[in-house]
This record gives sequence, structure tokens and C-alpha cells, in this order.
Amino acid sequence: MANEVKVEDLPKAIVRRLVKEKLSESSDADLQIHKEAILAFGESARIFIHYLSATANDVCKESKRQTINAEDVFKALEEIEFQEFIEPLKASLD
Repeated sequence: MANEVKVEDLPKAIVRRLVKEKLSESSDADLQIHKEAILAFGESARIFIHYLSATANDVCKESKRQTINAEDVFKALEEIEFQEFIEPLKASLD
């Protein structure tokens, strides 16, 4: 079952590229990444996205709306105590 592909799996190539991009910003750019680590990063990202989207959905419903917007995501990041992500996210959306 460990080799079973889930519909919601993030593409491994994208996960690998994101991890390598971050590593290239540090002195560990030549560090190798094991296949299982890529899977762990991907699964962690998937879980985080599910958690953040569920929280953003709750924020949206509290406002009696049916469409999640960026402000809902920012508020959700606050609620799950990831406030440090808000400003970089806002900057990337500008």
C-alpha cells in the first residue's frame, strides 16, 4: 500500500524542485535528497494544505460567504499560528 498513488499527491518533481530551490539559498546546495524525504515533504505539504484550506473555509463560512478569498487564507494562517507566512504571501501576490 505504501506505493499506492493518492489522487491528492503533489507531483514529486515539483516537490523536489521546491526543496532544491530552498537548499540552493543555503550553503547546503549540494546536499542530496533521498526519495523517502521527497515523499515526506510532499505528504507534509499536502497535510498542511488540507489543514489551511479547512481553516480558511471555516473563516469564509463565519463571514457567511461561499467563496474563499485571500483574506480568508491570511486569517486562517493567523488562526493556525503561521502568522510569519502572511507578509511574504501578500508580497508574492502583489
